[in-house]
Formats: sequence, C-alpha cells, structure tokens
Amino acid sequence: MSRSLNRVRNLLESAEIEAKVVEMAAETRTARDAANSIGCKLDQIVKSIVLLAPDRKSHWLFLTAGGNLVDMEKARALAGVDLVRADAGSVRAKTGFAIGGVAPIAHKEKPIAYFDRRLSDFDIVWSAAGTPRHVFGLNPGSLKGLAGAADADFTESD
Repeated sequence: MSRSLNRVRNLLESAEIEAKVVEMAAETRTARDAANSIGCKLDQIVKSIVLLAPDRKSHWLFLTAGGNLVDMEKARALAGVDLVRADAGSVRAKTGFAIGGVAPIAHKEKPIAYFDRRLSDFDIVWSAAGTPRHVFGLNPGSLKGLAGAADADFTESD
C-alpha cells in the first residue's frame, strides 16, 4: 500500500473520523474524471491547489470546489504575499503527494489553508486520498477542521 495513502488513512483514524476511502477503477487526476468515476457533482470534488511564497519556503493550500478556479489576485490578497503556482517537485516536497493525488490533509509540512465556501453546499465532498486512484468522502465541516482551513473568498467560476 502507498505510503501517501497510509498517511491519509492514519490521520483519519487518529482523528476518529469515519471516512470512506475508495479505490477507483481508473485514475482520477482531474476533478471531472473524479466526479464521473464517483458519480457525484463536479463541485463535490475537492481540488487541493498548492501555491508558494516567492522564496518557496512556505506553502498555502486552497481547497476548491471542482468547478471553481483559484483567482490568483484574491489568493495573493489573502496570503499577503505574491503567491506563485507550485510545480510538481515543489508540490511533492511540501505535501508528500504527487500532483493528481494531493490530499487536503496529512501534508509533510503544514500549510496555511483556505476553504471554498461552495463545498459547504453538500453533505459529502470527495478528495484525493494520496494517490491518483484513491479518494475519500467526508462531510465538508469535518474536512475543513482536519485541514485547519478557514472559509475564504478566493475563487472565480470555471
């Protein structure tokens, strides 16, 4: 079993949160692929978008509904620094996950995290569980708490 998947499962278990971890038949690297595979609405998919400070020492996590995009100007205003998109190597170094499987929890380094309010419109949302083939379902309030995320306005519609 993947170490990344184990980190996610271990965090869920230690928090005593029952979350359904599912292995998908195909990779779910995009929100649309995940929604189609799970059979849920696009906005029930949680995208974990990683942005970096210019010095690349700190990272921010924007938990975004599947149909929304991060508005970089809004994100920079929230962070108070000129954030940049993280490349694949930086994402792995900061989170411990590869792009396409970045979970919103269990990061190697704790990020500053923000939560798209659109996700709260659902009883359950689905997130990557550390691999491109694994997802987990959880109610949005529990996910926000586990991720240590604050509600914020940082999106533009897709």
